[in-house]
Amino acid sequence: MLPEQTYGFEAELWRSGDGKAAWTFLTVPREISQQIRFLAGKTNGFGSVPVRARIGDKGWKTSLFPDKASGCYFLPVKAAVRKAEAISAGDSVSIEIRIG
Repeated sequence: MLPEQTYGFEAELWRSGDGKAAWTFLTVPREISQQIRFLAGKTNGFGSVPVRARIGDKGWKTSLFPDKASGCYFLPVKAAVRKAEAISAGDSVSIEIRIG
């Protein structure tokens, strides 16, 4: 079990893909990604790390997904969260993630 840690940062939302199949993500900063990777140790086959995330008043359970090219984690941001917080790709948001 991971020790509980909370991280807050600002990041820009970005889209991967087109149309209804597109996903919206934000990139966890490198320094925070490295700390999470150290704490997480061995993860499942995909290297994902379960987290609780919060943007504004909306909180949800999700997972961070590693990106080998950047060395950072990506966090998917659900459509319901984007709609409730009136945010979209290109917007910079304040986010809090909690692992453990």
